[in-house]
Amino acid sequence: MSESPLKLRPGIADAPIYVPGAHGGDDDAEPPVVLSANENPLGPSPKAIEAYGQALALNRYPDGGAVALRNAIGARFGLDPARIVCGAGSDELITLLIRCYAGQGDEVLQSQHGFLMYGISARTVGATPVLAPETNLHTDVDNLLAQVTERTKICFVANPNNPTGTYISGSELRRLREGLRDDILLAVDAAYSEYVDLPDYSDGRDLVDDYENVVMLRTFSKIFGLASLRLGWCYAPAAVVDALNRVRSPFNVSVPAQAAGLAALADREHIALTIDTNTEQLRRLTGALAQLGIASPPSVGNFVLAKFRDADMAKRANAYLMEHGVIVRSVAAYGLAECLRMTVGTAAENDRLLAALTDFLAQDS
Repeated sequence: MSESPLKLRPGIADAPIYVPGAHGGDDDAEPPVVLSANENPLGPSPKAIEAYGQALALNRYPDGGAVALRNAIGARFGLDPARIVCGAGSDELITLLIRCYAGQGDEVLQSQHGFLMYGISARTVGATPVLAPETNLHTDVDNLLAQVTERTKICFVANPNNPTGTYISGSELRRLREGLRDDILLAVDAAYSEYVDLPDYSDGRDLVDDYENVVMLRTFSKIFGLASLRLGWCYAPAAVVDALNRVRSPFNVSVPAQAAGLAALADREHIALTIDTNTEQLRRLTGALAQLGIASPPSVGNFVLAKFRDADMAKRANAYLMEHGVIVRSVAAYGLAECLRMTVGTAAENDRLLAALTDFLAQDS
């Protein structure tokens, strides 16, 4: 293929293509156990499925402002709907924030093993991703602050973090904000916050209320089980909301996504069942991994990071699990080549995972 005469903007060619977790192929003899993408193994609320099916008026544009959905989010979480922006997943909002506040020659700061899309999106606008070392696979506030320069424009913190599953306390999050300049945007990615029930945890909403340069990002992809619909939202200061509304597409959230989101928010029983299932199975999975001699940091999300002896062992374990119909996630791209990330599944799914992992270790010893 001949070289294109078109000139790309700086950074586009340097941005790696994000590779999502695998979901198996059409030729699988039996449906695989998919534990690669931190999806809700129970699926969405039945009420959300019903609402989705009733919202297929394909000739009608969606409400561009997602007013009903923003009002419902505000009521559910005690937030001002005027300070909420909905997006096609929180991924879109991450990209839009970077478009608004970073560009050529700027720096976008994040923790060492933070979500890959922060750095990828930064490169697409010509900005440089900067990684701050972690301490025992935990975000380190002091290390983040030590990496701040005059070129720093945004600091992303995933809390809990993906793929480590660890978190920092609300006081540490506030200490980070107080250590940043007022012209640096602090974006708190709280995609897994609904799974956390700890007295010292904060999803960042308190910081949004107290400062003019903090944004909280949330998603319907995880606990609400609506990953395929691409639905996310953020809570932000008025000036940031204004900026996001200027750069987002006018109809960025589909009619079915808005309808399903509304119904999912209202079904608290399904959310409670999801949390109870995850709590029970997370405890079981981490305990079983420890008995197998596989270390994992304390996760507060719906996944665990399993650490093997070395990168080669993790690679062989991943291949063995795949061959036996269990799909987990390699996190070598996160700088964790010796680890595999495993979504917390149902009891039956975790049975298959642990059985295959036990067999692999027996053969590999």
